[in-house]
Amino acid sequence: MYVLSEPLPLPPVNTLATALIPVTQAARSDAGAPAASAGLPLAVEGVDLRFGGIHALRGVSFAAAAGQITAVIGPNGAGKTSVFNTISGFYRPAAGRIKLGERDITGVPVHARAGMGLARTFQNIALFRGLSVLENIKLGGHHTMKANLLSAMAYSRSAREEELALRAEVERKVIDFLEIDHIRHLPVDVLSYGLQKRVELARALAMRPRVLMLDEPVAGMNREETEDMARFILDVQEEWGVTVLLVEHDMGMVMDISSHVVVLNFGEVIASGTPAEVRRHPQVIEAYLGAEAVAK
Repeated sequence: MYVLSEPLPLPPVNTLATALIPVTQAARSDAGAPAASAGLPLAVEGVDLRFGGIHALRGVSFAAAAGQITAVIGPNGAGKTSVFNTISGFYRPAAGRIKLGERDITGVPVHARAGMGLARTFQNIALFRGLSVLENIKLGGHHTMKANLLSAMAYSRSAREEELALRAEVERKVIDFLEIDHIRHLPVDVLSYGLQKRVELARALAMRPRVLMLDEPVAGMNREETEDMARFILDVQEEWGVTVLLVEHDMGMVMDISSHVVVLNFGEVIASGTPAEVRRHPQVIEAYLGAEAVAK
């Protein structure tokens, strides 16, 4: 498990920074442990993105190593969400490319990227309010099913067997893993904010991802919820072997769980490296504090 301690001795990049320190975690039962899956490397190469006269991204390049946690940070408006939407396929870059493993996916449709192992969560919770926790999570795995529209509508034997197999996999590998068995039949709109974010993570995991993109996974959470989410992200990376790419403003969490950090400012990469290297970088400090504050 992970608990929150005193703030890291960082430069004053974020006065709300908190640190996460590892303590002994209770072992999971074999029945609840997910099968390991090989994460894929992800590369953003020279990406330019424009919206009319606005140059949102300028030659952005970075790589997320397979099976590691890479964080993308920066002030508001730095281009973090634009990068995520370009990787996901919602935006088509004016120049540059996105590579998943050895494959160029720049022109691949959004749904096809999901089939290739790219899954994401959103900054604003995007759950189906009229459905239960289990139903929301199962939706993440439906792209893996082989039943066509007619057999699904007729609920044929093959479609029924696939549905039952998906439910069993979700319950065994995802719901137990994220410790939400006690809420699986509840409608999502009665859950606390922190639990809704966990359900959204569960739905992404049901997609059997090889690269998991998390857009501000702890935004708006209290200390206990942040602690839990950080622990689950680390567990996903360590036990599933998934490549994790996250955008987050909580500097303590980013510096503690990430192996690599990329810093954006005004649509450009201004620093990239280990957490220790990035937090000492003068351009990073200036981007967060401003030149006048750094000069004092």
